[in-house]
Amino acid sequence: MGEPAAHLARRMQGIDASGIRKVFDLAAHLADPINLSIGQPDFDVPDACKDRAIEAIRAGRNRYTVTQGDAPLREAVAESLRQEFGTFDAPVLITSGVSGGLLLAFLATINPGDEVLIPDPYFVMYKHLVNLLGGVPVFVDTYPDFHLRADRLAAAVTERTRMLVLNSPANPTGVVYTEAELRAAIEVARRHNVLVVSDEIYNAFAYDGPAPSAWPLYDEVLLLRGFSKTYAMTGWRLGYAVGPEPIIQAMTTLQQYTFVCAPAPFQAAGVLAIETDVSAHIKEFRTRRNLIYEGLRGRFNVEKPGGAFYIFPEAPGGSGTDFVRRAIEAGVLVIPGNVFSERDTHFRIAYAADRTTIERGIQTLNRLAGG
Repeated sequence: MGEPAAHLARRMQGIDASGIRKVFDLAAHLADPINLSIGQPDFDVPDACKDRAIEAIRAGRNRYTVTQGDAPLREAVAESLRQEFGTFDAPVLITSGVSGGLLLAFLATINPGDEVLIPDPYFVMYKHLVNLLGGVPVFVDTYPDFHLRADRLAAAVTERTRMLVLNSPANPTGVVYTEAELRAAIEVARRHNVLVVSDEIYNAFAYDGPAPSAWPLYDEVLLLRGFSKTYAMTGWRLGYAVGPEPIIQAMTTLQQYTFVCAPAPFQAAGVLAIETDVSAHIKEFRTRRNLIYEGLRGRFNVEKPGGAFYIFPEAPGGSGTDFVRRAIEAGVLVIPGNVFSERDTHFRIAYAADRTTIERGIQTLNRLAGG
């Protein structure tokens, strides 16, 4: 009988188990861990949105929708973007989360051998999706402060460059790009006719003023946003993509043969979610951002995050993996930086946890940093 691995496609050789999953494996024996590893809000879906989803289920809205998404949700998305940008006239595709949108976008636009510029550190999915499709991820260093530098982007461009992926506010660093940084990066993309994919899933989580968007700056921007973080709908798998018509059309065609459509009852709830005020939650997360930054900066070399709910300190001793192992042994769950980077010098903390948990984490991490 042959080895089971013999049936696997070669593309699987470039993908290992999630580094986050490995952390949970290491922590399986802990009775009461201080969990600062989870990248999802600790509040729940707004009750009115739950009620709308339940109403939709009971009303029989449990079948397929059209592939591009229900018209009321697409129009609600378009109207919200008109209010934000002053003008908006582009096709909207409702996706199964931003992750689903990323898969469709990359499938539609990346050929084998195409190079994709990815600022490092990065959300882990970018690298693996590019590799799965036979593309070449080209990592653009943003250390030490994790901000975009147009000269580094320009130096990484070759004749094979096809895409630039942006993520602001960012996972894992919490950085929010300034409008000047975005404009300079977009100018590099425009000069070389490069598609920009702007992952803005954390756009609501901006603590020092609104997070600038790449959308208004360039005709060749594919904007991906979603409901998972802002409305705590991580399990509902609901997002959207807007961008150049040929790309959205290609993504819609691909959705027919993959996801088919986003979940129907949750599309109904999404219309209401767009109108829901979550400012109280954002205010609480700003307080947590301040708490963890002020609590760590005395012992750690750490940049103050402007958004999302992550902070990315440098690991004492130089090895993120070694420090995370020590942290887990001490009962704190954090993620080594090499999950999100070609370096292993930092670690990620998710402060989507109550203040007591954050304070316990700060005390333990500071103790570990002291020796």
